[in-house]
Amino acid sequence: MEIGKLSEWNPWWEDKGLIKELRGVRRPEYDLLINSTGIREITIITGVRRSGKSTLMYQMIDSLLEKGVDSRQILFVNLEDKKLTNDSLDDIYEGYRRDMNPDKKAYVFLDEIHRRQGWESWIRKKYDLKTNDKFVISGSCSYLLRKEYSTLLTGRNVAFDVFPLSFEEFLFFKKMKMNRTNLRKGIVLERTKLAILRHLKEYLDLGGFPEIVFKAKNYKTKVLKQYFDDILYKDIVDRYDLSSQKTKDLALFLITNFTGLISLRKLRNSLKLSYDTIKDYLSYYKEAFLFFTVDHFSYSFKEQKTLPSKIYCIDNGLRNAVSFKFSEDTGKLVENLVFLELTRRGDKPYYWKNKREVDFIIKNKDQSLSAINVSYTNKIDEREVGGLLEFRDEFAPRVKELVIVTKDTEKREHGINYVPLWKWLLG
Repeated sequence: MEIGKLSEWNPWWEDKGLIKELRGVRRPEYDLLINSTGIREITIITGVRRSGKSTLMYQMIDSLLEKGVDSRQILFVNLEDKKLTNDSLDDIYEGYRRDMNPDKKAYVFLDEIHRRQGWESWIRKKYDLKTNDKFVISGSCSYLLRKEYSTLLTGRNVAFDVFPLSFEEFLFFKKMKMNRTNLRKGIVLERTKLAILRHLKEYLDLGGFPEIVFKAKNYKTKVLKQYFDDILYKDIVDRYDLSSQKTKDLALFLITNFTGLISLRKLRNSLKLSYDTIKDYLSYYKEAFLFFTVDHFSYSFKEQKTLPSKIYCIDNGLRNAVSFKFSEDTGKLVENLVFLELTRRGDKPYYWKNKREVDFIIKNKDQSLSAINVSYTNKIDEREVGGLLEFRDEFAPRVKELVIVTKDTEKREHGINYVPLWKWLLG
């Protein structure tokens, strides 16, 4: 292949300083990812489109250049580039080796790797032959990547999930740094708290996609709508050759009814789709990181899988930009935000329902259980308390912690910790 096709993706070949225009804002929670260029294993980065995967790759490249790595040892390729459609991974790699770096170690960054069929066998062969390469790959499809690397790349990779900004990152992007030690001790100036609450309102409404933070206010919603369309059409419709109208109709239904139970019968009756079609489309949404489902908590696998699931969305801003809203739904936005934060922290949330309901159940590493209800108000409904106590009575002594996430109420009562949302997010 012509090396010129790759040069526009690799401006550091001509001027190392140009990487500064691409590296964006550092995200400290991904420092382990940035430093993974120092290990031989294949670095795999997954996450929803526009969550910052490519920027993190550029930060890895910037780090390599700062360490003195020759710019010609670094290759970045975006495999969605239509100019490269007819070039195989072998064509790209061999062209680069021939014209730019014939004998030194190469750091090869392949963005949107799933665009090349058979990528997993190709990269495994390179790894097993111990070629002088370090591979970093990314993709916006969880199933494609995990299905393949779980079977072919076992023991050969380190994987990282990239989310839109957490609230702490959002504050960092707003140039507001938090002192965790003081926060835990309750040492927060009133003006600091007011600034946090002001930013929290924006975060609840507009979400955490990195580039949205820096967009002019009157363009934020328009750009979020474009993100939604890109996820639907590039990562779902085109990939699986689906009906664009059905795909969008079902996605809009789900995103409007987020945090609710999924009723296949209701979906079938509303959208005139078969059960199998709904299940297939839902799996595609989940693979593209657009939606997540939460199962009912039970020690019976059959009960866990036969009861309805709840649906959550990857980003509140995305949801608000495209959904049909009939009333104020701050409570749902807060519940969705708590789900995302739990998932970002590496937890797998469940919900629980008997006479009353608990929003989230977490299985801790020591097999104990934590139960969380979300009530974004200072007048806590008795149902929120009753649900937690009912759960504790049924699963004692495994229950370790009961929490209600509130608007501003902070106390401990009847074994329940009441924690303001902002403080819980930063805890």
